[in-house]
Amino acid sequence: MLLDVKKLSVKYDGAIALNNISFNVEKGEIVALIGPNGAGKSTAIKTVSGSLDFVSGQIECGDIFFEGLDIKSKRTDELVRLGISTVHEGRKIFPSMTVLENLELGGFIEYNKLVVSENINDILDIFPILRQKIHQKAGTLSGGEQQILTLGRALILKPKLLLIDEPSVGLSPNYLDIVFNTLVEINKNGTTILIVEQNARRAFQICDRAYIFSIGSIVREGPKEVLIHDEEIVKTFLGK
Repeated sequence: MLLDVKKLSVKYDGAIALNNISFNVEKGEIVALIGPNGAGKSTAIKTVSGSLDFVSGQIECGDIFFEGLDIKSKRTDELVRLGISTVHEGRKIFPSMTVLENLELGGFIEYNKLVVSENINDILDIFPILRQKIHQKAGTLSGGEQQILTLGRALILKPKLLLIDEPSVGLSPNYLDIVFNTLVEINKNGTTILIVEQNARRAFQICDRAYIFSIGSIVREGPKEVLIHDEEIVKTFLGK
């Protein structure tokens, strides 16, 4: 088991955000967390990634294991060293820095700058649009280009597990295709993916398994092939 989350409960400002949820990700999978706004999907991924709000967010109970190691109390930089990278919702770029400088930040824990440079070149091969705009300020990129930049930055150190939160938000159909097709390709090349996504139709196109969230709980789980024929899921998420 690559990632194993067991009986996790989280509160925000005293209110329950996650209530005793459990989910796991096997090496090589794409697993989706699907549900409406406020269901707890993003809280789950923030808790795993070590980025839960330290002021208002609090883990009440539960365990989080990565390759058998307890990571519940580890910082984000420690998780990066273990092989976990995160793409947060909202395209967290550094707008006044160039595309290249943003990518270089993705390798901040790697002391061998030659390795970082080589990995950046690999990312530019995957995303040619970034190569074309390598010295451009990141803040001048379109929304889709910024999403690609955040994804590229998260892949610089070739993580074992990529956590990605709501990648479809605000993207045009063209960039939506680019991002989701790229996720499939990097998964084929060995990166396991845990994706949070409201767009269930898109998530089901690429995932192997999914967990369906509702008000802080997981109400359905299973292989994609089973869930897409679940009448309730079809009615609620797939518009049929």
